Amino acid sequence: MRVLLAGVLALGTVVSGLGGASAQAEASTARPAAWGQCAADVLAALPAAVTPEERARLTCAVQEVPVDHSRPRGEKTGIAMMKRPANDPSRKIGSIFLNPGGPGGSGLIRGAVAKNYFPPSVLDRFDVIGFDPRGVARSAPLRCFRTQEESDAVNAGWSALPITQEEIGTTIRSAKAYTDYCKINAGPLLNFMSTEAVARDLDVMRESVGDEQLNFVGFSYGTLIGSTYVNIFPSKSRAIVIDGNVDPQLRLTNGPEYDRQRAQGFEIALDAMLRRCDSAGVEKCAFAGDARKKFEDMKTALARGPVTVPGGAQVALADVIGRVAGDLYSVPRFAALVAWLQSIHNALNPAPATFAAQSVVDLPAPLNNGGGRMDVDPLPDTPYTADDSYYAVNCTDKPFARANRNWASTAAKWEKESPTFGRYQATSDLLACPTWPTRNPDRWIGPWNRKTPNPVVVVGNYYDPATRHLFAQRMAKQLGNARLISVDSFGHCILGRSAATDAAVARYLVDLVAPADGAVFQPNVQPFA
Repeated sequence: MRVLLAGVLALGTVVSGLGGASAQAEASTARPAAWGQCAADVLAALPAAVTPEERARLTCAVQEVPVDHSRPRGEKTGIAMMKRPANDPSRKIGSIFLNPGGPGGSGLIRGAVAKNYFPPSVLDRFDVIGFDPRGVARSAPLRCFRTQEESDAVNAGWSALPITQEEIGTTIRSAKAYTDYCKINAGPLLNFMSTEAVARDLDVMRESVGDEQLNFVGFSYGTLIGSTYVNIFPSKSRAIVIDGNVDPQLRLTNGPEYDRQRAQGFEIALDAMLRRCDSAGVEKCAFAGDARKKFEDMKTALARGPVTVPGGAQVALADVIGRVAGDLYSVPRFAALVAWLQSIHNALNPAPATFAAQSVVDLPAPLNNGGGRMDVDPLPDTPYTADDSYYAVNCTDKPFARANRNWASTAAKWEKESPTFGRYQATSDLLACPTWPTRNPDRWIGPWNRKTPNPVVVVGNYYDPATRHLFAQRMAKQLGNARLISVDSFGHCILGRSAATDAAVARYLVDLVAPADGAVFQPNVQPFA
């Protein structure tokens, strides 16, 4: 039996293949992966909530797939997978594949924590399989740097919020240096990182486990994987759930416009949080009391320079925008966020009696990884063991102009429309993708309306910052057969945090009874309740 070892990153290396055939033929003759014991270091990455008994049931494998699906007998690469078996194998329906988003999110251990998303009715009837998509983590990680020192040197000049001409110039030069490193070091996968390639990998994996049709649950960017799959392989789609949706047509045809509208989603979520804070009052929300004005005054003050908060740390405008963008993803972070914002407000408006008494409850800042990409799991710093799959996917999928000469004016326009997050959102794909070294990539740009045997279940939160509710509405309209369910909730994605939504999804996965189109559910917890 094959064992998934940390040292066996040969599972991710690209190996030679033989002559040519069609991508369809490859999918129908896939070599089944050999499932076996998971390596100790893989199991060590699991959270403590996964019990010893659950760990003992997990198995791992590496699925070989073509680097280029148009040359199925050419070079191969490996997709790392982990399986949590069905609790009741005698009644097993099939497998559910999970993707956590990103792009670049490691999904390998997601099956092991499937109880976070699914009730026993689902876990009894399905194997749940997490995987690292191509170029991610343990699946041939696409790396633009050979050493951490190279990465540090390039990223040192990349400002999270470039405002001055010097900051803008340095950041643009750093972005170009970054893509130059990618061209030199990324290797054979560089030209084959599209979402279409991931969807075709998924079909190979589906066949490998013996399922005639795919069951898939995708979060955030994973919704693009799911929507791409159902349009390439509509008849092979059984139950597809996509939570926290992108607008596939816009994303694949106009990268800048997609990102501009994405910044607006963060603005909507922030405004709603500040209004909810004021409604809750200061006893439940530390930043209450005309929270919007306080926030705008804070931004104005920090634009002049950083402030020192209790404990001696200096906080700059970019720190505030970055943390707010990150914490809007997760309702449990709201309480610590508003306490931190209040501490900054107090530092800018000192009043000794309240300043000394202010207690700040803090949480470790979430991984930013540039421009609000919160789905990517952190990896060790040295040696360079991260991967650069985020840009590899987005700069392949999303079309941008091939030059950065208009970046400053575009960022200023976005900032005028989205005063808190416009420039911050512009300091990501809009910088890197114009000089990304892939030309004329093979990518799926539609159609998006092919009909599946069963409706695709599209889930969207009203106040999701990263994938705004409007995107979920558009996804449902673009797909040929879909049901939209909405949740009156904050945060990014919702499965596992809304009992009614979870029950509707479980019934669909098990019995293929799709929820009513337009249904609205509530989360388990509202902010500042």
